[in-house]
Amino acid sequence: MDLAVRSATMAVVVASAVLFLEPLLYWHWIESYWLGQQFPKIVAAAFFGALLVGVVFELTRLVGSRVLFNVALGRYRIPVREARVLMFLDLAGSTTLAESMGELRVQNLLTRFFYDIDDAIVAHGGEVHAYVGDEVIITWPLDERMSGGRCIDCFFAIADTIAEKANSYRQEFGMVPTFRAGLHAGAVVISECGSSRRQLAYFGDTVNVTARLQEYCKEAGRNLLVSADLLRHVRLNPDLVIEPLGQAQLRGRAAAIEVFAVQRST
Repeated sequence: MDLAVRSATMAVVVASAVLFLEPLLYWHWIESYWLGQQFPKIVAAAFFGALLVGVVFELTRLVGSRVLFNVALGRYRIPVREARVLMFLDLAGSTTLAESMGELRVQNLLTRFFYDIDDAIVAHGGEVHAYVGDEVIITWPLDERMSGGRCIDCFFAIADTIAEKANSYRQEFGMVPTFRAGLHAGAVVISECGSSRRQLAYFGDTVNVTARLQEYCKEAGRNLLVSADLLRHVRLNPDLVIEPLGQAQLRGRAAAIEVFAVQRST
């Protein structure tokens, strides 16, 4: 309904512009024939053109421009193996918040939180793969652009964004959201899944390790944990401190991995 209203509004704007420009461009008065025969066609064309643009825009917002482009090309109809960086970031204490605030209010908090952090994600080259409950999954191609540590910088940019909006969160929700994240790099298999609703799904050990790293943050008492595999691909900013936590046995995984905590220097 909202899309139709916006399209109708755009059609009115376009039609009004045409009415204004017609006598200026062609130096004649608008005839009744033109108003009765041509003008309705202009209004209809403007409406359906605006509707088409609006649908594409909303689809892009819904699934992401990269996903929409790749689905249209059929790139992932057959599973593809790619080197990716993954970040699993979740809101800390969401279960407790749901008990104290109520589920609807917590959902409002999550909606606001995900909206506020999106600019920081996009600014650092990240792409939101999915929102899963109180968690957002962010991904980057594992290429030369990762050498500057954009994925790690993204976490602290998100922290800065939430800190800047802390007073607003306190006024609206009575608290400031805190969050934890795990970062890992490696090969993932990407494929289209589903029939009535198509989506891109990520499979593989890299996905599992990243999810378990994020879970391990609580046990380790750290807000950001990264793997040794990730650190081998990035060059950290000098204001960051790396704390080795040794080998960690992550839940559901036989092989231990080397884990590091990352924080800003005080």
